[in-house]
Amino acid sequence: MSKDVSDLLSEGIAELGLIVSATQLNQLMLYKDILLRWNKVYSLTAITNPRELIVQHLLDGLSIVKHIPSNAHLLDVGSGMGVPGIILAIMLPEFKITVLDSNSKKSAFLKQVKIELNLTNLSVVCKRVESYMPDELFTIITSRAFADLTLFVQLTKHLLTGDGLYMAMKAERGLSEMKEINGFACRQIELNVPYLDAKRFLIEMKRA
Repeated sequence: MSKDVSDLLSEGIAELGLIVSATQLNQLMLYKDILLRWNKVYSLTAITNPRELIVQHLLDGLSIVKHIPSNAHLLDVGSGMGVPGIILAIMLPEFKITVLDSNSKKSAFLKQVKIELNLTNLSVVCKRVESYMPDELFTIITSRAFADLTLFVQLTKHLLTGDGLYMAMKAERGLSEMKEINGFACRQIELNVPYLDAKRFLIEMKRA
């Protein structure tokens, strides 16, 4: 069974046009294993089938990797189980990645993943986003299923550099939220998540 799941992940990664090392592939599979293990106690996701988890979480998170600009200092807001933050930390080891969640159990999970995967480029913060005051602002702020775009910007605007970029992972309904955004230039990118029979988008927003 695990071989089939590993093949599914490898084939999906190839379909996304990504190149991974053996270490990165092992880290992704270990992340899946830790998530399934912790999920039995903490209910981090409603998805318990390993194959569905690979598609709806790992490949979904991997689908934005190629769209991340170089030299990013990235914050993943409301990271929850770590998508996309953990996946980006695995795939982009040269980038500084911070995952933020106000839920202590989810933050404990994220810290455990950081330890077990030896993600030295990852920082885990357990705080409400509106009260988070980092030493350094972020060039990219991302999220998945965190809030509508207007609230997302409202809660995080103190954390983004002047020329920084929002990158929000959204389902199709997120496209209508773009119409409510003022003061930002918005761009939608359709994501092709392998084996997922649903539309996914990345909404990029930059101060106009």
